Amino acid sequence: MQSPCYIAWSEWIETACSPAPQPGSGVSSGTSRYAEGLDLAIVIVNYNAGALLAGCLESVFASNGNFTYTVCVVDNDSHDDSVAIINDHFPQTGLIVAETNLGFSAANNLALRQLGFGERRSSGSAPFPRFVLLLNADTVLPPTALAEMILFMDGRPKVGAAGPRLRRPDGTLDLACRRSFPTPWVSFCRMTRLSRLFPQSRRFNAYNLGYLPEDAVYPVDSVVGAYMQVRGEAVRQVGLLDEAYFMYGEDLDWAKRIKTAGWEVWYNGEVEVTHVKEASSRKSRKARLAFYEAMWIFYRKHYRADSSWVLDKLIWLGIALIGGVDIAVRLWKLRQERV
Repeated sequence: MQSPCYIAWSEWIETACSPAPQPGSGVSSGTSRYAEGLDLAIVIVNYNAGALLAGCLESVFASNGNFTYTVCVVDNDSHDDSVAIINDHFPQTGLIVAETNLGFSAANNLALRQLGFGERRSSGSAPFPRFVLLLNADTVLPPTALAEMILFMDGRPKVGAAGPRLRRPDGTLDLACRRSFPTPWVSFCRMTRLSRLFPQSRRFNAYNLGYLPEDAVYPVDSVVGAYMQVRGEAVRQVGLLDEAYFMYGEDLDWAKRIKTAGWEVWYNGEVEVTHVKEASSRKSRKARLAFYEAMWIFYRKHYRADSSWVLDKLIWLGIALIGGVDIAVRLWKLRQERV
C-alpha cells in the first residue's frame, strides 16, 4: 500500500508563515511546492510519557495511505527522557518544549498557532491544513487509521470533527470516545451512577451512549481529545481551544462550539485505535482537581445562564462534594501504595 508523504513540521511552518514574494522580484513563490496544501497536521501533547510517546510516533510513521501530513509534539516540561527520545529517534518530528506544564488546551494551542490558526496570515502563505488531529501520546494507531479517518470526513463535508472507536489495552471500550454533552440532567445521572445501573438506557446513560453499537457510524455531541480530528475550516471559524480548561473538558467545549457554528460531529466505530488512557494523570492530584474544575467551567459557560438559582447551587454543591470525596479516596489509595 502507498505510504503517505511526510512534510517536516519546521519546513511546513516556515513555508506557511513566509510572506508572498513581490511581483517582479525574481524570487519564486515559497508556496509552489505545497500548492496542493497539507491534508493532516497532527499535534501530540506529552507529559512524562516518553515510552508511550515512542510507541505512538512509531505507529504514526508506519501509517499507510495517499495523503500528506506533518507531526508536532508539544512537551509540557516533562522530567523523563521524552525530549531525548524525540531528538534521538524521531528527529523528523516537530518539537515545542514548554518551560512549564501548560495543560492540554494551552499546549495544543501553541502548535495550532504555529499552523496559523487564530492568527493573521499573509495572502501568499501556504494554505491551512485541511484537517488537524489532536492525538494523545498514549495511543497506538493501526496503519490505515489516518487514511480512513481522512476519507471518512472527506465523504461528509458537513462534519467539523470526528473520532474513531478507542479501545483500552484490556479490550474494553474507552467510554469517552463518544459522548453527549453534560447537561445538568446528563451529569446528574452520571455522578449518581444511574448510568452504571442502567447502561443500556437512552435516558439514564445518555452521556456515554451505552445504548448505541460500538462498531457503527453516527453523529454524536462530542468525541474525545485523545483522537479528535477537526476540519481546518471549522478551527478557523470557532477558534482555538479554551485555555480556561487545564485538562479535561476542552474537547467537549470545542465540540459544542463546533456544533453551535453549524458543523456536525461524528463517531466512526469502523476505525479502532488503542488508548492506554490516563498515562500521565493517573496518579496526579492536580489532574483530578482539573477534572472537577472542568465540569464547573463547562456548566458555567454553557448552561448556567438557563439554570434556576436553586439548580445552580445544587450543581455547585454536587461537584464540590463528589469531587472532594473522589480526590480524598485517590489520595488515600496512593498513600497506601507507598506504605
